[in-house]
Amino acid sequence: MDKPWLARYPEAVPAEIDLSTYNSILDIFDESLEAYSDRDAYMNFGKSLSFEKWGRESRDFAAYLQSLGLQKGDRIALMLPNILQYPVAIMGALRAGLVVVNTNPMYTPRELRHQLTDSGARAIVIIENFANVLEKVRDEVPVEHVITTRIGDMLGFPKGTLINFVLKHVKKAVPAFNLPGAVSFSEALREGSRHQLLQVENSLDDIAFLQYTGGTTGVAKGAMLTHRNLVANMLQAKAWIGSADLGDDVEYVVSALPLYHIFALTANCLAFMAMGGVNVLITNPRDAEGFVKELGKIPFSFFPGVNTLFNMLLNTPGFAELDFSHLKAALGGGMAVQRAVAERWLEVTGARLIEAYGLTETSPAACINPMDIQEFNGCIGLPISSTEGGIMDDTGNLLPQGEVGELVIRGPQVMKGYWERPEETAKVLTDDGWLRTGDVALMTPDGFFKIVDRKKDMILVSGFNVFPNEIEDVVAHHPKVMEVAVIGVPDDKSTEAVKMFIVKGDPSLTEEELRAFCKEELTGYKRPRHIEFRDDLPKSNVGKILRRELRDEELAKTS
Repeated sequence: MDKPWLARYPEAVPAEIDLSTYNSILDIFDESLEAYSDRDAYMNFGKSLSFEKWGRESRDFAAYLQSLGLQKGDRIALMLPNILQYPVAIMGALRAGLVVVNTNPMYTPRELRHQLTDSGARAIVIIENFANVLEKVRDEVPVEHVITTRIGDMLGFPKGTLINFVLKHVKKAVPAFNLPGAVSFSEALREGSRHQLLQVENSLDDIAFLQYTGGTTGVAKGAMLTHRNLVANMLQAKAWIGSADLGDDVEYVVSALPLYHIFALTANCLAFMAMGGVNVLITNPRDAEGFVKELGKIPFSFFPGVNTLFNMLLNTPGFAELDFSHLKAALGGGMAVQRAVAERWLEVTGARLIEAYGLTETSPAACINPMDIQEFNGCIGLPISSTEGGIMDDTGNLLPQGEVGELVIRGPQVMKGYWERPEETAKVLTDDGWLRTGDVALMTPDGFFKIVDRKKDMILVSGFNVFPNEIEDVVAHHPKVMEVAVIGVPDDKSTEAVKMFIVKGDPSLTEEELRAFCKEELTGYKRPRHIEFRDDLPKSNVGKILRRELRDEELAKTS
């Protein structure tokens, strides 16, 4: 097929990447350990984790996991915020030959139960702040081994001790829990240091991560991301970011997005590992003033994020006064970058906000705007090295340039499929390797792709996918709810917000009662911002609730 985008590639970016050098993510990890042993790999609360220590402690953690009897291909859930333990756990698990199941620490018991059961996770590493959630479902999930940790456990004395004390006894942020047999992360490292690490042969075709996503139906499914997928995306990102003239400086990369999210996992944890960068972990980016203070302590040079994060910082006192002299670029993904935010970012920082596009199913990067682009163009960019983009109609035919249809992606970063869901896999992966994204787009004459609309009913809240089916299914179980419909409505802060329409089954049902129910059953970003009670909901002639009509009504209010 024609690839007009290649003519617009920056000079230093190759058309293809070479995967023949590596057999797994660990080959790149070992290469980085040797090349950058004396450098810091991570920083958190002012404490550094060197490449050398990262390598040593991940070895110890891997040996500990093997001592538990965990075998190659077993799944381990990591339910952690951005703390130093996370990269140690990731590389330790991969060294032991395990499959990492990244898990949102904010999950409700229902959400956690589904993910642990669906993945068949035999072990979990969990932050103590949310261990009480695991306690509620422990008897219903296949987890055999529990490893707990605290935010300050790798920060040393006295800082780590003080942080742990304040969180537990002052802020009361660690609810009581009872998990018999649980082992602390520190104890696991000590125990592992006494065991030999058995060599595990990983191949590019082995699964490295199960990244859970709603997909097209709203039922959380694990995207099987292989070592090939992640190695490819690391090399693709490295080639693209490398075109920004890195020089010999150590790059300080802001890691505010959670590492359990595919964007930060690849762009921060893996890609900048391969480049010897320092990932500065921001544990609580919602603390905007504290976030700005942390930024003031480091010569940050790259800043992956989402539109809402950039917008929040731009509106935080003190941000505009920071030293941006080292900042080479910010990379916006996870959701559409708004022109107003991109333009203001450039005005305040002097650095471009580069829009990119990807999905969990593409590990995630698929398209990125050139690093030398001078102006915001409203496009998601060009297909990256070894990647093809196309526009497909509903019958599976590729459409000519300029026509609107479904965006499809093909490349080595496209997932193997959904874990134990061949039927769902078949819905999104064609026989010739195209991934149907569900996004409606077009391609410009010079190979840039532009999102026009979304095919899915998916709601995008601050970069997170929210699926109406899931929320409707949960709320429909409320005994006082007769009917429910969920849509996304425009929101200045989060791009979209969840709005829920309710037909009461019991007239005593209140908004407060519904909100309390949703708080119990749904992660924060999935909870409805707006609730409207109605006598009935628009339906088709076969009784299907028409979300489209509800969306049209909401749009009419703002036009």
